[in-house]
Amino acid sequence: MRAASSPVPAAVLAAPSSATTVVKPLPRAAAAPSGNVAAVGTGRRDVLAGTGLGAAAAAVLLALGPACGAARAADEEYVSETKEVIGKVRSTINMDKADPNVADAVAELRELSNSWVAKYRREKSLLGRPSFREMYSALNAVSGHYISFGPTAPIPAKRRARILEEMDTAEKALLRGR
Repeated sequence: MRAASSPVPAAVLAAPSSATTVVKPLPRAAAAPSGNVAAVGTGRRDVLAGTGLGAAAAAVLLALGPACGAARAADEEYVSETKEVIGKVRSTINMDKADPNVADAVAELRELSNSWVAKYRREKSLLGRPSFREMYSALNAVSGHYISFGPTAPIPAKRRARILEEMDTAEKALLRGR
């Protein structure tokens, strides 16, 4: 049974050890003064060491090490690809309507934005990020405009301002790691 003042839940104290090695409790630095048993409480370290949960927790942390590195690499890839798309959107929507390369630039932008959306919209970890939300909205507006009005139609000033504002917000969120 656990004492009423113990911070350790009963389920942890009663749980059988899943570790294969036996971990001995750490020795106490100082004994209780003059036989006072109440002063020698069960500390967290003693509980973890006594049930083998300390070794299990260490094993879990070691197993997560490579996964954290992979997540970091995926995050760096997301940031770099998003910055690339932002640059392409800015350069494309700021092109002069008389420029003969507008249609080719719009086709490249649509291909790049479609691949970005296809790659990242199913990533659950990105859906709540402000950078993803703002970027997705801007790409949706740009793509919708060119689908409706054609690749050579200029984007109206009000829509362009909103798209640029959303990309600025996405860029700031990327810098903050959000």
